[in-house]
Amino acid sequence: MVQSSSAVLIIDNDKKLFEALLKSTADLQVDAIHASTLGEGLKKNRGEFYDVILSRDILPDGAACFVVQDFMTADTKSPEIIIYTTAGDPDHAEHALKCGIWDYIIDPCPEECLPDLLKRALRYRQSKEEDALAGQNQIHEQLINHGIIGRSKAIQDCINLSVRISQSDANVLITGESGTGKELFASAIHNLSARARKNLTIVDCAALPPTLVESILYGHAKGSFTGADKTQTGLIKQADGGTLFLDEIGEMPLEIQKKFLRVLQERKFRPVGSNLEIKSDFRLIAATNKNLQAMADEGSFREDLYFRLKTFHLELPPLRTRKADITELAYYYRNSYSKRNKLKKKKFSPDYLSILTRYDWPGNVRELFQAIERSITDAQDSSILYPKHLPTNIRIQVTRKRLEENGKPAAGASEETNSVHATTENMPTIKEARDRAIEIEEKKYLNSLLALTGGDISQCCKTAGLSRSRLYDLLKKYHLSK
Repeated sequence: MVQSSSAVLIIDNDKKLFEALLKSTADLQVDAIHASTLGEGLKKNRGEFYDVILSRDILPDGAACFVVQDFMTADTKSPEIIIYTTAGDPDHAEHALKCGIWDYIIDPCPEECLPDLLKRALRYRQSKEEDALAGQNQIHEQLINHGIIGRSKAIQDCINLSVRISQSDANVLITGESGTGKELFASAIHNLSARARKNLTIVDCAALPPTLVESILYGHAKGSFTGADKTQTGLIKQADGGTLFLDEIGEMPLEIQKKFLRVLQERKFRPVGSNLEIKSDFRLIAATNKNLQAMADEGSFREDLYFRLKTFHLELPPLRTRKADITELAYYYRNSYSKRNKLKKKKFSPDYLSILTRYDWPGNVRELFQAIERSITDAQDSSILYPKHLPTNIRIQVTRKRLEENGKPAAGASEETNSVHATTENMPTIKEARDRAIEIEEKKYLNSLLALTGGDISQCCKTAGLSRSRLYDLLKKYHLSK
């Protein structure tokens, strides 16, 4: 039975549907609140906590799919969101589902199907909260020990999925930018699984010598090639009973992928120079910072292997999208680094933490940790870390961002650049300057493209010459919506 404390927000400019839904869900004993627009719904969501939000797809002030993340925000108890429509839009549905909504309903009579759907969503919600409460603290402590820090919704979703993944033996593909913690999550999944007592065998595919790939993975028999003076067990066999982690799987040579696909299907392989097949009971976790789907489309990665890899797909968020976690990460790394090096903990000044939260961190968590480590070293005897202890390129980007936000041009100050106050130390590398210029122009272009096409995704793709997935990646990167 759904608890009486459950609260539901219904966003629809048709008040009759709200009233009909109220009448048909009277037995649920929930508090239902109505909003006529997305703006009104967002305002109500900021003031109250809702278990479920139901919204019509198109409202007077926009499409619901593009504000899903605003409703979810950085709350670990974000509501379950259901979008309903009588006709629907494929692009809207794809975008909403990728954002993590509970369901996208297409029905000519939503007032008839929504009551039962709402009841199921509330039961799911109640069950999820009870399960989370039972094991949340223990799991949280385990993950902290692995260095997985953060209470934002983005990282909590990854943690929750990792816990579910760890309870099975299915293949896992972990994607994310460099420095987001792919190896940390692979290790956590292994250590939370039934295979934790066996090996986690890590293979860096980018570091495999092309001529020795098969020998390293499958092993070789004595005398199978020059220099093979003894039988060697391969890494796949070393993972027997445990987990095989293939890091940078996108770097695996194409000619090796076909043979590895069979290994993945059969869990059997033949060492180089041997006539006997060997079995290995391993669980596969693969990771990459590349777009394997795009590579498959181009023919540089086998599509059948790609689909085999991603039984579960864990996509790690970049640090710039979970700013709320930066301070906690900073304190965690300061503590662990100080303890490891037997140093007295230094305090963070408010200005120092402010810069950390305003910087975009293209190198993600790895770059954050390196910046803090350098700050501690540069600070020497100072007991407090100030902005001046941070790398200059970080301070430059944050200052430029503040000037742009205040309406002052970031460029055009050539006289200042040549002044006595400027030094080569303050100059970004040419790659950093080029990347920044590209980002500024890309964002301008996308804003103009959305405005000129009225947010028509198909037209945007056609005009820009982009695939749908690449366009959505760029919109996400620059926090743009229709």
